Amino acid sequence: MATKTATKTNRNAKAASKATTTKATKKNATVAKPAAKEPKPADKKMSQIEAAVAVLAKAKQPMNCKSMVEAMQVEGLWASPGGATPDATLYASILREIKTKAKDARFKKVDRGLFALTGKK
Repeated sequence: MATKTATKTNRNAKAASKATTTKATKKNATVAKPAAKEPKPADKKMSQIEAAVAVLAKAKQPMNCKSMVEAMQVEGLWASPGGATPDATLYASILREIKTKAKDARFKKVDRGLFALTGKK
């Protein structure tokens, strides 16, 4: 019976020493604080969906994604970083915003492939 107690004591001592060493390393570790959000600089590039909002606001009529991408590039608001189908990417982004934000979405689907602004920005 003395052997069982001694074995349990040794196990407990090992577990306790492991716990203290683990806690010590965690305690001494430096945790990085999240950086404060900085305001966006005015010269920062506009995203594709933000450029689509600007193009639709200027056009004041429904447009398809291909014509929106062309207008963005002509006006210098946004340029494709080399993607093969930027109009398909824009289409997917607009549909995702309509689906996720529902009533708060900036876009509305007017007809097949045509989008307009809802008036919310």
